[in-house]
Amino acid sequence: MSSTITWQKSSFSEAEGQCLELARHKSHLLIRESDTPHAILATAPARLAPFLAAVKTGRFDGLGQD
Repeated sequence: MSSTITWQKSSFSEAEGQCLELARHKSHLLIRESDTPHAILATAPARLAPFLAAVKTGRFDGLGQD
């Protein structure tokens, strides 16, 4: 990947927390965790849109709780 990629993270992210970051590269959206920036997932915007919509509606709330 090019070093000119501009990564964005949520304004809700903590300064030192693990955050998901998103970027656009050519026709793909890239996703990575801020604490492991070398591991990058690439997907098409049309494939990511339904997942983001589900997150916004709270469909996955509580998944990370024991």
